[in-house]
Amino acid sequence: MIGAVIERYTLPEMGSIWSEQRKLETWKAVEVAALRAFEGLDVVPDGVASAVEKAPCPTPQEVAEREAVTNHDLAAFVDLLGAGAGDEAAGWVHYGLTSSDVLDTASGVLLMESANLLAAALADLASAVRQRAVEHRESFMVGRTHGIWAEPTTFGLKLAGWAFELDRDRQRLDAAREAVSVGKISGAVGTYAHVPPTIEAAVCEELGLGIEPASTQVTARDRHAQYLTCLALIGASIERMATEIRHLQRSEVGEAREGFRKGQKGSSAMPHKRNPILSERMTGMARLLRGYAQVGLENVALWHERDISHSSAERVVLPDASIALHYMLVQFKGLVENLVVDTNRMMANLESTKGLVFSQAVLLKLIESGLTRDEAYRLVQRNAMAAWDGDGSLQDLLSADPDVKLSDEELSSCFNLGRVVDTSSVVFDRLAAL
Repeated sequence: MIGAVIERYTLPEMGSIWSEQRKLETWKAVEVAALRAFEGLDVVPDGVASAVEKAPCPTPQEVAEREAVTNHDLAAFVDLLGAGAGDEAAGWVHYGLTSSDVLDTASGVLLMESANLLAAALADLASAVRQRAVEHRESFMVGRTHGIWAEPTTFGLKLAGWAFELDRDRQRLDAAREAVSVGKISGAVGTYAHVPPTIEAAVCEELGLGIEPASTQVTARDRHAQYLTCLALIGASIERMATEIRHLQRSEVGEAREGFRKGQKGSSAMPHKRNPILSERMTGMARLLRGYAQVGLENVALWHERDISHSSAERVVLPDASIALHYMLVQFKGLVENLVVDTNRMMANLESTKGLVFSQAVLLKLIESGLTRDEAYRLVQRNAMAAWDGDGSLQDLLSADPDVKLSDEELSSCFNLGRVVDTSSVVFDRLAAL
């Protein structure tokens, strides 16, 4: 396999795209398509493209052995492909082309296929998140800012935010896929001096690619940087969700946790442990994606029409980023589907706030009754601090405070959870429209 991602994180579908043999087969497809186009212009004799197409594709081992002589992997491949096509066709293999014509066009194919696979996995994850958001539309919980109790919310509303972010990721991936799904058959320094533009058009059309409009000798690397940055952003979205799950699974919170299979062990030493291991793995792999994106940005600036400073890095980061994110998307979908949500614990934690999470509702009600904002704020804050110190619930303290000029009905209305569902319904209307 190209790249360096270990087998542990390589799923078969993406791994097959980035296998060494698949790379060589794609190189061959580019060579054959170019010969077919040249035949159409009566430059290459009829039958050459067919002979090369029928020739066996060199294996990675064969190319490595030949490269030991040529010190150039594409040149080694061309030698072997020509030898397998027979004497008549051999001399025409790679006619008019330069290495980057084959390498970059083939890379466009592999990146397009990778982006398609990532898009499908992203859609599956987004669907799973949307379904669980609707499921928990009325699962009340404490909303937290700075890690501290803030206002009541629902778990469904939290998940809805994730779903919208994943939809933005979908849009970014669509744009990145279009950016990298290009090829170039323009020859050395991109002047078309030895290969007319019609060849490029025919090859790219056959392979389902767009055309790099001004390729110098390579396709512009801002395209690859966009792809890698997009993958890092999707990874960051997964990391955000995984970090929240890790917080909710903390023993002191206990509101949600990763599924735990029969026979699974959470710790080699402590039998009681159920750790958020997959969420933590997602966090670590997101860091890899950000590193790959940095390499993509460094690869944008090349010397003059081309150099190969980008080449060695791309052999690692393009497959590795694709493989890593695909693994993350598939695994995190399973995590979301099997996430154990403890609504009873959510409600218990909400009740443990002693009503402090309703302080803003009381503040606004007091302002409506005629107090200045500062007067209302200090009045609610005084009672809230007493509740923090264990002197009772906020509602009871406010009810006993002679400075609070609210009826029992007005005060009780401030501590109503139902309004959260009513007022947040607009979010779910928007979610349904996705």
